[in-house]
Amino acid sequence: MEDRYGHRISYLRVSITDRCNERCTYCMPRELQEWLPREGILSFEETLRLVRIAARLGVRKVRVTGGEPLTRRDVVPFIAELAALPGIEDVGLSTNGTLLTREVSPGVPIAQALRRAGVRTVNVSLDTLDREDYRATTGRDLLPEALAGLQSLVAAGFELIKINCVLMRGRNEEQLVPLVEYAAEHNLLLRFIELMPVSTSEVLSEENFLPILTARRLLESRYGALMPEPQFRTNGPASYYQIPGRDQRIGFIGAMTNLHFCESCNKLRLTCDGKLRPCLGSYLEFDIMKEMRAGASDAELERFFLNVVDRKPEQHDFRDSYVPGRKMVAIGG
Repeated sequence: MEDRYGHRISYLRVSITDRCNERCTYCMPRELQEWLPREGILSFEETLRLVRIAARLGVRKVRVTGGEPLTRRDVVPFIAELAALPGIEDVGLSTNGTLLTREVSPGVPIAQALRRAGVRTVNVSLDTLDREDYRATTGRDLLPEALAGLQSLVAAGFELIKINCVLMRGRNEEQLVPLVEYAAEHNLLLRFIELMPVSTSEVLSEENFLPILTARRLLESRYGALMPEPQFRTNGPASYYQIPGRDQRIGFIGAMTNLHFCESCNKLRLTCDGKLRPCLGSYLEFDIMKEMRAGASDAELERFFLNVVDRKPEQHDFRDSYVPGRKMVAIGG
């Protein structure tokens, strides 16, 4: 699959639930969330069918997201089936980490079960190491559980564990260095991410928005000039830098300030309610669940995928007075 701008699509982010056990201010910033009914969410069988079709069209990497994906029952057997699909070479997971120590059988935490099921990489959201700041940001006092979850990932031997830190002015500037030190201690890949107006437009006020350039300068005041590593890439849009005198790199994801952010985009998103989104920062979404449940054949669903890719915009709309249509928790992290 390739769009009209030369983006070759090989990466599908698959949301399996809109539910979450936290209430992060930039994702689901209110308690009274209207959850989707069960019949409004793709079954695992439906999701596997769509991923199988996407794999035939060139998708090689799948990342399972939520909400918080580990809140969904039977997620481990589903992921095992996902990893076994022909053509799928890489399965990742995005999580807040707080449920990773939960045992799926005696003595087997879910982190270990996920590794056995075929998950190669895990992204964990962690914006601070300060317990009170964590509670204020997520609406939950679960920092000890999140850190225990990270340790369970390390113990399970994942190929790559990434920490994603959303930058928030007035909230976590003082946490950048502690997070770098924590990542170094546990051999984790840390990325700093600019706020995006996905859930609320108010989140991008001057009081809240912390650009990656400011974050980089804060870190350079402690570590010296960071050294660019353009040759190092993961599946996303992060730019990576080496910390002087260390075998440690950190990443920066700047959707708002990096004018070349979309040039290497290779992804589609499948929401838990069966919408294909060609771009996170666009209103465009197309209801493939409706077509599938109406009896569409695999060939018809292949054409649906191709038509959505053909509608993929050249760039996101976040800089052009983008007004969110629905919360990030419903789109998929």
